[in-house]
Amino acid sequence: MALIPVTILTGFLGSGKTTLLKHILTEQHGKKIAVIENEFGEENIDNDILVQDSQENIVQMSNGCICCTIRGDLVEALNALWEQRKDKKISFERVVIETTGVANPGPVAQTFFMDDDVADHYVLDAVVTLVDAKHGQQQLTEHEEAQRQVGFADQIFITKTDLVSEAEVEALRNRLMHMNPRAPIQGISKGVVPLDAVLDLKGFNLNAKLDIDPHFLEQEDHDHADCGHDHSHDTHGHDHAHDHHGHTGHTDRIQSFVFRSDKPFDHKKLEDFLGGILEVFGEKMLRYKGVLYVKGSNRKVVFQGVHQMMGSDLAGPWGAEPKKTRMVFIGIDLPKDTLLAGLEGCLAG
Repeated sequence: MALIPVTILTGFLGSGKTTLLKHILTEQHGKKIAVIENEFGEENIDNDILVQDSQENIVQMSNGCICCTIRGDLVEALNALWEQRKDKKISFERVVIETTGVANPGPVAQTFFMDDDVADHYVLDAVVTLVDAKHGQQQLTEHEEAQRQVGFADQIFITKTDLVSEAEVEALRNRLMHMNPRAPIQGISKGVVPLDAVLDLKGFNLNAKLDIDPHFLEQEDHDHADCGHDHSHDTHGHDHAHDHHGHTGHTDRIQSFVFRSDKPFDHKKLEDFLGGILEVFGEKMLRYKGVLYVKGSNRKVVFQGVHQMMGSDLAGPWGAEPKKTRMVFIGIDLPKDTLLAGLEGCLAG
């Protein structure tokens, strides 16, 4: 039986999650979506649009969606939804989980890898993060949770773009790109987003089409087009790319860096190195992803992970394109130079 895709919707307090969820729960889009809403201290959707006197914590909507409000364990909520679906009491094809505005999405994402029952029935599709155009800069500066939400994102929406100038939106976009170069960024207003920009993004699918690497820092490729493929220069490419987009003046704890090489990895050395790194820095490594060129294999190896949980898989064969490794790491206070040097040391002689 096919696994049910799950989208985690996150964003700091006031970023517009409730508005977006109302859009999902009330629009006539023809999709059967279960929305799990965590009730922690935020304005609840059901205050406005759900039946007030219902004793049930699962409410069926007229457009085929259902809304489930939880105060406790996400695992229990997901398993309860599955049981009701199996018993044909409710019907849904996908799930959207709204995290609280001050939540770190990491543990929510880990649920889909650590609990066997959940992993048997659901697959994590993507983390979608909303950032408020008006207050986002301040929130990112003052709250590490807001930075984590950006670091985990597979897709970022800048909300309330109608309330600020284009220059302010651009400055925020530049900062977000510096923190997380792998997530596409899109501006929206009034919570209106096409559902296909939120659902089926396959951000956690190792074998999803690899171009979702989001064009792996194309700008950087362009900036260094005349530099050849000297790896030692390219490793610092993201700093150059960021400077190209304009420096925001912030030193965010959550930052990203890219490792690139056209030399192949020694598989055993790389495995040992990454294992050690995850043991030491796993909690600080929010997301990491890459396409690897490995000695002795004529196929691409894709890998990605969240904190200490890493997976890798063989992808398609190398075609006419040059064989090269591209890896992006997003984390908190990571020792960039140490990691880059360590990865360099894993290249085959």
